Amino acid sequence: MINFNYETEFNLANSEGEIKWISDTIKEENHNLGEINYIFCSDDYLHKINVEFLNHDTLTDIISFDYTVGKEVHGDIYISIDRVKDNASDFNTDFANELARVMIHGILHYCGYKDKTEKDAELMRSKEDYYLNKRS
Repeated sequence: MINFNYETEFNLANSEGEIKWISDTIKEENHNLGEINYIFCSDDYLHKINVEFLNHDTLTDIISFDYTVGKEVHGDIYISIDRVKDNASDFNTDFANELARVMIHGILHYCGYKDKTEKDAELMRSKEDYYLNKRS
């Protein structure tokens, strides 16, 4: 089950389409869908979580809490709509594309992909691009 929660003035335009896309991605990665909660929020909201739970006093676009068990994907994905808007401008892409990239980034972490090293980050980016191209 995939749930979308809103802690800011934002709503997904096509939540059913996003659910199918995310579910298909999880399946293609040979994992099973458990429960995924997306929480769309502001910079302030996510900053508080970053400080409280991760001890990082910085702004970020996404924080994910992974509760995956074996091949069954579970987790909470917090996304700052403010950061996504700024990043879309900084990366010269549209908001919808940047939001989708961040949304699938969290899922790829749950499927075992890392991004701490340059090599891992390159693989993560290629996977993001691959799944973005499959999004309808």
